[in-house]
Amino acid sequence: MKNILIILSVFVLLASCSSKKNQASNYFSTQEQDTLLTNIITYIYSPAPGANNITKFETKYRSFYQKALPFFKIQEYYQAEDGWNYVFIIRPVSSSPIFRRGVLAKFKLKEGSLKPESFEEVINTPHLREEIVVERGGFLFKELIKKGNVDEYLSMKQYIEWPDDHLKYNKATHEWVVVKPY
Repeated sequence: MKNILIILSVFVLLASCSSKKNQASNYFSTQEQDTLLTNIITYIYSPAPGANNITKFETKYRSFYQKALPFFKIQEYYQAEDGWNYVFIIRPVSSSPIFRRGVLAKFKLKEGSLKPESFEEVINTPHLREEIVVERGGFLFKELIKKGNVDEYLSMKQYIEWPDDHLKYNKATHEWVVVKPY
């Protein structure tokens, strides 16, 4: 019985450590996290009023993305040795106050800054309750950092809404584009 308790205690300790392993706080201060998240929001959120996908990065639109900050969260973050950064973001869904969407993305950071370069949204989850987004997105995030992609899971529509046969991410314009009409 004592051995079982020891084994369970070790398991719980390891589980709690692994859940804290991929935290942005392991890499950045709170202020740096806010700056980085605002920079990421600029990529993954709708353009600010009056902006488009090219001009949305201009300084005059930054306050729009800063105001959106409280509605977004870095759920998990990982910096690979090859310079790639992987992030799992929980974001709002415009059509529902109840549901959220998960976004997995990868990018490199511009030297000496918190500005993403070579940014790519890898997947978007369907609109789900946040606890389900956390669970499913967390699984996909671990696979992404382990394998560099989640291609084998793209057919799992309960986990991944995009990309699919109809929508692909355009890295040049930083937007999801229709490649085949519905």
